[in-house]
Amino acid sequence: MGETRLIKSRRPRLRILIWSFLAIAAFVIITHNVIYNQSQSVPLALINLEKEPIFSFDLPDSNLCGGIRLNLKAAIAIDNHTQNVLYCYNADRIRSVASISKLLSAMVILDNYRPDSIMTITAEDARASSRSIFRVGDRVTVKDLLRGALLISDNRAARAAARSVQEKTEDFAHLMNEKALALGLKNTVMFEPTGLDERNSSSAADVARLINLAAQYPALAQITSLKTCQITITNKYNRVRKRELANTNKLVFSKYRVLAGKTGYIMESDYCLATILEDNDGDQTTVVVLGAPGPQTRFREARRLASYAFKKIDQRKLTGL
Repeated sequence: MGETRLIKSRRPRLRILIWSFLAIAAFVIITHNVIYNQSQSVPLALINLEKEPIFSFDLPDSNLCGGIRLNLKAAIAIDNHTQNVLYCYNADRIRSVASISKLLSAMVILDNYRPDSIMTITAEDARASSRSIFRVGDRVTVKDLLRGALLISDNRAARAAARSVQEKTEDFAHLMNEKALALGLKNTVMFEPTGLDERNSSSAADVARLINLAAQYPALAQITSLKTCQITITNKYNRVRKRELANTNKLVFSKYRVLAGKTGYIMESDYCLATILEDNDGDQTTVVVLGAPGPQTRFREARRLASYAFKKIDQRKLTGL
């Protein structure tokens, strides 16, 4: 009888100890995940770019486009190892860059990253963006919004993710422009986070710098190099649906390994692509194509330019130049 009472008296203490242990373990796991996720994105604005240049190259005084003719308005290809320009055509000409703008938006979002914060898609997010997997009232984590903005270039996702940093578009655009200046992108100006505004502009040379600076964010590089990924959306009726996203950068299905990339299109910009590619020898090239006349032309010309760039790299390795 005495033993029974003793056992019964110990049970509440045992439960308290077990629940305390589980609570501490859960706190450690959650805290670790938050720190891990947020530490994936180090604000590059904190780096002194004059002392620690991340991606720097000298643009030739004139076009360097002999040996290949491309159907586009501006382009550049760079050997990422030597940072030598291998091809450039109108590379300093300022043009509308459409959804390539989302690279800079993503950097600002990642500087203030709260991946598990949940945003609700609003009517303002849906304005002038009829093609979207997100509906007004949907609730989505910032992490999945970022995936939607970068992988399938969803404009509602970009706007909602931007609101996790600044509620007003003009305030977020101000942060984008501050970031561009901090990164030395002197020909880049942004008015909103999606690229739907044709005033969002840059040059092929600046975009080449931008994609390489953006690739320093592991989360951004990882997302834009995926072929597909799955996200979770909760609608206003609390019904959950899963959606699989396929990368708009078709070069992820090519013979090259995509290290980072972003597509873009509005009528004023024509079809655009910025990407970093690696071949089987481990050589890397940055390819930027602006103003291609069609969606498939953009990828065809990017592949041709990449092939041209890798041949140039091989030739330079053979000659030792």
